[in-house]
Amino acid sequence: MKTSAQTEARRFETVVEILERYERDPSRLIPILQAVQEEYRYLPEEILAYIAVSLGLSPAKVYGVATFYGHFSLEAKGKYVVRVCAGTACHVKGSKALADALRKELGLEGKRKTTADLLFTLETVSCLGACGLAPVMVVNEEVHGLIEPRAAVAIVRSIREKEAADGGN
Repeated sequence: MKTSAQTEARRFETVVEILERYERDPSRLIPILQAVQEEYRYLPEEILAYIAVSLGLSPAKVYGVATFYGHFSLEAKGKYVVRVCAGTACHVKGSKALADALRKELGLEGKRKTTADLLFTLETVSCLGACGLAPVMVVNEEVHGLIEPRAAVAIVRSIREKEAADGGN
């Protein structure tokens, strides 16, 4: 079993590999950040600083790009990102009750979006582009339309059970 130090060392090696793959070209900052976020599920501050130095850019420039695009996250996200649509059609069809049920099931209070075990992140988004399926929830890339709160909670519980059976891998 790998220690967390070994895991972090491997992740850092991956960052170096990503930089090499993109030839440490500053004009390729966005795809570099995308690849790093895929590895970490967010963009750690110390990695952003390393990327800046490696590309010969100011840390402010790299941070500015990372915060400008909504796709990037500076906070750790869970293995499963659950997005609930809050657009007009979904709102009218009960997406608030859906999000509330998921927050309760995941034990998320206040402004917290990610569970302590980093298994789930719950986000409310403006639109998922599936108004005909309202209300809509997406778990990673899997779309769940016409979803009721009870069914959404069942999906989360099923994922938890699968993860427990797989040992979190």
